[in-house]
Amino acid sequence: MAGLLCGTKRKKQVSDLHEEGKNAINSPLQPSSIDIHPEDTMLEENAERSMIDPTSKEDPKFKELLRVLIDWINNELEEDRIIVKDLEEDLYDGQVLQKLFEKLSGCKLNVAEVTQSEIGQKQKLQTVLEAVNELLRPNGWSIEWSVDSIHCKNLISIVYLLVGLAMHFQAPIRLPEHVSVQLVVVKKREGLLQSSHVTKELTTTTEMMMGRFERDAFDTLLDHAPDKLSVVKKSLITFVNKHLNKLNLEVTELETQFADGVYLVLLMGLLEDYFVPLHNFFLTPESVEQKVLNVSFAFELMQDGGLKKPKARPEDVVNLNLKSTLRVLYNLFTNYKNAE
Repeated sequence: MAGLLCGTKRKKQVSDLHEEGKNAINSPLQPSSIDIHPEDTMLEENAERSMIDPTSKEDPKFKELLRVLIDWINNELEEDRIIVKDLEEDLYDGQVLQKLFEKLSGCKLNVAEVTQSEIGQKQKLQTVLEAVNELLRPNGWSIEWSVDSIHCKNLISIVYLLVGLAMHFQAPIRLPEHVSVQLVVVKKREGLLQSSHVTKELTTTTEMMMGRFERDAFDTLLDHAPDKLSVVKKSLITFVNKHLNKLNLEVTELETQFADGVYLVLLMGLLEDYFVPLHNFFLTPESVEQKVLNVSFAFELMQDGGLKKPKARPEDVVNLNLKSTLRVLYNLFTNYKNAE
């Protein structure tokens, strides 16, 4: 129906629907006070539509999830010179999703490269989502997306899809745990809109999302051989001090002394044999944000040096997550253990 509407009428319908949605949000579980005739709205009788509650959209964990997903897509599609800035606006037409699926799966899809029309975009989405669903459905995935929901820029459907792909292909990212959002579900009954709130869980724990592949030597050490952990930590301390001592710096506690990112940045400069200009990072960070920026900068230097992007998130290191810090340092150790 939507594809057949002319411009002026469609704009009016979208405006009407937006206004109805606001009224429904402002009076949850109550019928909309505006008597809307079916022909004046894009929602047909007994149809429903969901939208994210504005307060959930501002939740820090939800915003972090969006950032991690956007960064992941941009890293995967860097060679295609594709830059995603907004999931709703950049993924709805199927172009980016096509490229992402082809990159992750190694399979070329039989679709037109560029599609401008709504019909062409939906045909491309249909092909992409059929391929995605064939991969995910046998593994017990609940399909929380559709051609219409993606094309209508339903953010939750897009996030569900991306989280599913990230988990299936074991993406080298750390999705924030226990991210949930409140949705406003708007239904049309007898020409009026009614709304209710439902909670949707987008992520669980890292172990449940990434499975056994996410668990590594440090999980095993911490869970089953804590006595050997001290040996590993001692080896890593010896390694980092071998280089940091050149700047008259010394590490005694791995958990805390790398948390602000300063030692990580300086260590990368020493390992790669260059001086890192002091104006490129915060030498005495005073906030969590500055610490995260420092660790992120150190990760960039690692990638510049030819290392893979660390699986740990900068926030994990800043928050004194021991396993994350060990992963980062062990990666440096294995690549630079013979460096003088």
